[in-house]
Amino acid sequence: MMNLARWKVILVLLATVLGLLFTLPNLLPSQVRDSLPGFLPKNTLHLGLDLQGGSYLLYSVDTAALRTERLTNIAEDVRAILKEKQIAITDLASLNGEVGLRITDATQVGDALNAIRRAIGVVAAGQQREVVVDTAPDQRIRITLDPAGFDAEAAKAVDQNIEVIRRRIDQMGTKEPDISRQGKDRIVIQAAGESDPDRLKLIIGQTAKLTFQMVDETADPADVAAGRVPPGDEVLASTDGIAPSYLVKRRAAITGEMLTNAQTGFDQQTGSPDVQFRMNGQGSTKFANITRENIGKRFAIVLDRKIISAPVIQGVIPGGSGNITGRFTTETANDLSVLLRAGALPAPMKVEEQRTVGAELGADAIHAGTLSAVVGLAATMVFMLLIYGGLFGGISLIALAVNALMIIGVMSFSQVTLTLPGIAGLILTLAVAVDANVLIYERMRDELRGGRTLIASMEAGFSRAWGTIFDANMTHIFSAGIMFMLGAGTVKGFAWTLFIGVLTTVFSAILVTQVLLAWWFRTARPKTLPIA
Repeated sequence: MMNLARWKVILVLLATVLGLLFTLPNLLPSQVRDSLPGFLPKNTLHLGLDLQGGSYLLYSVDTAALRTERLTNIAEDVRAILKEKQIAITDLASLNGEVGLRITDATQVGDALNAIRRAIGVVAAGQQREVVVDTAPDQRIRITLDPAGFDAEAAKAVDQNIEVIRRRIDQMGTKEPDISRQGKDRIVIQAAGESDPDRLKLIIGQTAKLTFQMVDETADPADVAAGRVPPGDEVLASTDGIAPSYLVKRRAAITGEMLTNAQTGFDQQTGSPDVQFRMNGQGSTKFANITRENIGKRFAIVLDRKIISAPVIQGVIPGGSGNITGRFTTETANDLSVLLRAGALPAPMKVEEQRTVGAELGADAIHAGTLSAVVGLAATMVFMLLIYGGLFGGISLIALAVNALMIIGVMSFSQVTLTLPGIAGLILTLAVAVDANVLIYERMRDELRGGRTLIASMEAGFSRAWGTIFDANMTHIFSAGIMFMLGAGTVKGFAWTLFIGVLTTVFSAILVTQVLLAWWFRTARPKTLPIA
């Protein structure tokens, strides 16, 4: 105790100063924070949805639609593959969860089966098989999705959806959204500070799959009206105000993945809002070739299987840039540009739950939490001062103050979201933080009663209480870890606050208390302990 290591003193001073620096921005007005020098921390506690209000959305990923889309794409791939091999087919269709077709020439069944398997049925070593290609009676071939492969694809789609949603919300200007996976195919979105859930839902939930497809103007309109659609074509509804629908080629000539940028602009001729886009190198080349080969024909711009514009190609468009016109307002054009920049959702989603939390509720929660913390700390202070006196009780309270500074500083620095359960975890941490001091002090008393010297009793108080303190706090860490891994939303907030609090509590109760008592001992040279 007399020869306290210098590194302990330095570590305590450094932790206290850093805790104060990272906590201080929470007490300053925003104007003062903005005027601080760049090297000083400016982050404040990031309040969760229940504390500052905002929007809560629960989505489920539509895996059935993902399966249907996957089978449709497989059918189109099979059509193109066998056409290239000059193998005649009939009855190509995607029905009842599988793709089926019939080979016209029985001698070509083997060639067709091998061609399909080479193109879509073979995967690299170590990867999950996605499809199963088998023969059936009457010269038929069946293509089904492998269950394990599709589950892996669906899980990947959910992860990709989360990333796309995050990019979309970030471009809206919403700060630090909390986006997490819930269960197998659900996504929880908590956008604190976002008070317009309908616009948020419009931005998040829209698949935003953009394709460019050629309009087929060679088919007989009477046949199309009667439902006799040529193979490889489809009828899509239109919102361009010119025609209710168009017959387009099913296979997209260009997809939205080739876009590199999209911005809101204004049409030079009409002055109405539009969306100006630019493509990557591959898209630019394709765009130039398509416009060169189809001058005078219509080129449909399709968003989520609805045609928003079908302009006539007037000439070659090099450079891979263009504009999307339609019945846009400035806001809808901006929303579309946000969607296109963020990318399309790999799988469509359905809204399962929607809630809006008012800022007033958050203010009430903060007030109640602050009041609870003040009452709890006051009760702890009274207890420690009455039981252990002004000196040892005061040292415990100083360590408790350093503990609080470190907790708030760490949460401000890491921008961990503080929720109402997180406040409960903070209060619980501070309330039990003095337990370690109680163990140390009581051990000192026992050693003094056993006849040991003053210095030996103080050293034994720390060394022999450490095992109990370690065991008790390790159980807290394990509990917090389990809650964090298995819990969701507010449970994770509570667990994370508790985890941070356990670490800072052990630090403050052991090192801070030890440094302060050592300083007191070397300064006062006491003959007895005040708590004896």
